[in-house]
Parts: sequence; C-alpha cells; structure tokens
Amino acid sequence: MNDLKSKIQLLAKQYVSEITEIRRYLHAHPELSFEEYNTSNYIASKLKEYRIPFQQGIVKTGIVGIIKGNKHSSFLVKEGERVEEKCIALRADMDALPITELNNVEYKSQNNGVMHACGHDVHSASLLGAARILNELKNDFEGTIKLIFQPGEEKLPGGASLMIREGVLENPSPESMFGQHVFPSMETGKVGFRSGMYMASTDELYMTVKGKGGHAAMPADYNNPLLITSKIILELDKAFMQQEQKAPTVLAFGKITGSGATNVIPDEVRIEGTFRTMNEEWRAEAHEMMKQLAQNIAKQMGGICDFRIEQGYPFLVNDEAVTLRARQATEEYLGKENVEELSLRMTAEDFAFFSQQVPSCFYRLGTGNKVKGITSGVHTTTFDIDEAALEIGAGLMAWLALNELNV
Repeated sequence: MNDLKSKIQLLAKQYVSEITEIRRYLHAHPELSFEEYNTSNYIASKLKEYRIPFQQGIVKTGIVGIIKGNKHSSFLVKEGERVEEKCIALRADMDALPITELNNVEYKSQNNGVMHACGHDVHSASLLGAARILNELKNDFEGTIKLIFQPGEEKLPGGASLMIREGVLENPSPESMFGQHVFPSMETGKVGFRSGMYMASTDELYMTVKGKGGHAAMPADYNNPLLITSKIILELDKAFMQQEQKAPTVLAFGKITGSGATNVIPDEVRIEGTFRTMNEEWRAEAHEMMKQLAQNIAKQMGGICDFRIEQGYPFLVNDEAVTLRARQATEEYLGKENVEELSLRMTAEDFAFFSQQVPSCFYRLGTGNKVKGITSGVHTTTFDIDEAALEIGAGLMAWLALNELNV
C-alpha cells in the first residue's frame, strides 16, 4: 500500500493544475439546486475524456461513474459461491446557492445572483481528480469505485434521497461510502473526522397566525396577530429550553412577515424557522409538541394558527469502523499532526440519507488560509478557498477508496 500511496500522491501533484482549472470553471458557472444541467454536461465531458463509463440523467442532472479495478478477476470465490467484488462509493454535490458573489477573482461567478458559496465546486473538482487518479491506477487494485455526482444538496427534499430512490445504491451496492466537505475554519493541509453522530436533522417550519386586522388606533376593533405570534415564539422557546436534556436541539425563527404598517394591523402573520436535533424519537415528539402549543396559544388569544412542517434531512452518523479506518489512512497519507477531531455540529447535510443506508464517513477538508486572508465562512458573499487544498482533496479521496477496498 505504501507504493500505491506514493503513486496517488504523485498523480495528485501532477494533476492539481487541471483540478484547479475544473474548480474555477465550475465556480464561474454555478447553477441552483436541481438546475445543474451545464454542470452535469461539463462533468460528463470530463468523464468521457478520462474514458470512465457513466450514466447521466439520474434525478435529471445526477451522474454515476464506475471504475473497475483490473488487478484480479471480476468475481471472487467464497465458500463455493461466486460473490461480486467489493464496491466503494465516493460522493460529491454539484449545486450552488442564490447568493451574489463579491469576490474580485478571475473565476468570479458569471451567473448573477448564483454562487458556489458552499464549496460544491471543490467537491466535484476533487471527485473528478480522484476519478482520474483511480482510473489510471485500475491495474493496481481489485474492486469497484462508484462515483456519485449529486444534484440538489441545498434544497429539500435533497438530491441524495431522490438518487437513492432511483437506485443509485444498487448495481453494484457499495459496502461503504465517503463524502468530503470544505471547512474554511480549518487551515489547508489538515483534515477533520468525527465518529458516530456528527450533524443534525433539519426541518423547515412554516406558521400562519390569523387574527383580525384593523386601524391601530382602534384596539377594540382588532385582534393583533403580531401579539399572538410573539406569544407563540416566546412560549416555544421556553418549552424547548426545558427539554434540552433529551438531545442537542435548535429551534429558531428567522423570518416574520406581517404586511401591516405603522397604523395598520394585518389580518395574519407568517413565520418561518428551522428545527434541528439528533434524536429521531424526540424529533417526532417535538413536531407534535410545537403544533399543539402554537395552536393552543392562538386559540386562547382568539386567533388561529396553521403550523406546517416540511421534514428535511435526517441526522448524519459516521460509521465508527469506517471512520476509524479512514482516519488512520489519512494519518498515513498526511501525517498524524494534520488530522483533527471535529466537534458536533447542528448544521445539516443530505449526505445523511446515504449515511442511513450505507456505512459511511463524512469528513472535512481544510480550505482556509489566514495568512492569505482566506477566512470567510460558507454561505457568505466572499467565501473562497486556498486552492492548495485541491491536491489533498483529490488525492485523499482516491487513497481512502483504495484503502477501504483492501480491508
């Protein structure tokens, strides 16, 4: 394996310029969730160039490539039966966000109001780089690598769930799976892992509180839905503070629309928020608790509350055995001093759907550089990466896949 590691590191260094070009092209041409048609065609063109077979059009824009190792025959013999060889899956997401980029760089977004502000351009470029490396080394390994380029990570119901529904985890079925995500608060050159529970489930909350509108100077003639809404939000916050021991939980409301005026009380108020946790039983219980509490308060105050919950991604759990192997392999690849322990996060990722189906490891690639001033967080107008991370991003994905095949 040491010889194979050296080959991967050499190829990653050799191809880093091309990987950087790919990342810059994708960054300059971002597309929103489930609209990644040009992105999909560009990735397909690269796979054709590398002579990697693939299927396009999964959930419209998704792509699955297959690399088969040639080291041994296509089948193993186990206890007198023919057993298909091991398969490992690597995943990258492709979509961008509705954000206007403010970076002054040559690869700045050319699509006004759309930006790769979450690093999905990095993820796709890294996977293409890993794909090229693995395809060149296919005479050195036995097994199958499945390359999953996924649409719609940023938008419910999540492209991962839809790809699973269309059979992306079948024919062949991966025994384990890896996903990589940029981490701007971690310096380039480092990688982070966390075993077990890592990221929260996420649900979108939509409330419409109805009262009775009127002239603000005539309180006897109206029932202010803003007051009802305020009471609901305060009581929900209080109730959830009393439930903190059940599981890590976030309940937050980020948008209130009243559409009244200084002297106009509206008939209704709309509220939008998020609910996140790491316990599925508590998640279901909390859904009912929120609805009942909000509706009861509204009724007590003479109003009506329509409470709608759009259930999003489940919690993301990293398989302990797969993550331990990945961490050890990364320490071997980068040095133990460059591998860090990650903290629990209340953010969410639709890779969680994969992690619920296949023993998986979702890890973080350091992309920040304080000396260069590259410190902006994801989902901001000035997010960018230290492109030196691309050599690690591509090489490490290839190394983790081959290390896992040899378990």
